[in-house]
Amino acid sequence: MKETSLYRKYRPETFGDVVGQDHIVRVLEASIKDDKIAHAYLFSGSRGTGKTSIARLMASTLKISEKDLYEIDAASNNKVEDVRELREGVNTLPFDSAYKMYILDEVHMLSKGAFNALLKTLEEPPAHVIFILATTELDKVPDTIVSRCQTFAFKKPNESVLAEVAKRVAKSEGYTIPEESLELIAILGEGSFRDTLGILQKILSSFSHSDITALEVEEITGAPGSELVNGFLTALAEENIPRGLEILSSLNEKNIDPKLYLTLVLMKLRFALMLRYAPTTKVQIKEHISEVDLAFLEDLVVKKPATITSRTLEILLETYQKIRSAVIPSLPLEIALLDIVKEK
Repeated sequence: MKETSLYRKYRPETFGDVVGQDHIVRVLEASIKDDKIAHAYLFSGSRGTGKTSIARLMASTLKISEKDLYEIDAASNNKVEDVRELREGVNTLPFDSAYKMYILDEVHMLSKGAFNALLKTLEEPPAHVIFILATTELDKVPDTIVSRCQTFAFKKPNESVLAEVAKRVAKSEGYTIPEESLELIAILGEGSFRDTLGILQKILSSFSHSDITALEVEEITGAPGSELVNGFLTALAEENIPRGLEILSSLNEKNIDPKLYLTLVLMKLRFALMLRYAPTTKVQIKEHISEVDLAFLEDLVVKKPATITSRTLEILLETYQKIRSAVIPSLPLEIALLDIVKEK
């Protein structure tokens, strides 16, 4: 595990192993089966969503050998001379495959001249060449390039998908992690398979024992403990401003990221509102949090506090957008606390 990253070790080996991109896999498998291969594909989506992995799966499924597979980082090979060199190679026949495949990662980093040079190749590509362009910033790719590619938008996996992947990988590595900690790992992964497994690897590499506790996960990731999140929600429910400010002040002392902290507050507040207005969702919520946290949220809403409402959720969502640019990281949360209690 320490020698090979978990993301590489558990990279999908077949289209059937791909998680969360069924809309893309279905089309690509059908096109390969029906021998309707496009000459150029454009994969767009945020980092760690599987763009390069699926490109490699296409190469593997089409039996393209390593000699005929070229992976190019467009961020560091973005000059017109680099693309001209690529164009020269395109015209030679494959070594021992039916196709030559060129995977251009971060293609939006190409210069204007490089894009123009690439466009000429995409307009009249040799029959034996397949291009797969990958980008995290589709808006920076010229329309002339986009229009000559078959485009696919990769979805960000949600927390439940990422938590399930982390659980499966941890189990394969011989570790068990509490469900609520898997949810935390998924939140920290921010919609990226690669980042989620990177966080998981950091956790697994830190312990020699196989049964990892929620507290250990919090310590390694620097995430706030449940008592800090639950304490703030209690302060809101009880309209206890001094207690709420005391908790927020401790974030700075413990070097806790306010953005991550607010993410966890928002998640639990959402569950609290679901329990309050749609009690039948308890079964669904139970899959994402511990029994202790579930009991806490049920107790929180039983008295129908005036500050545990959709309006509070709205204010905190607006606060989330302000945290990044705040001079004092915890200040937007402190203002939100005052506004929520004042507005009730």
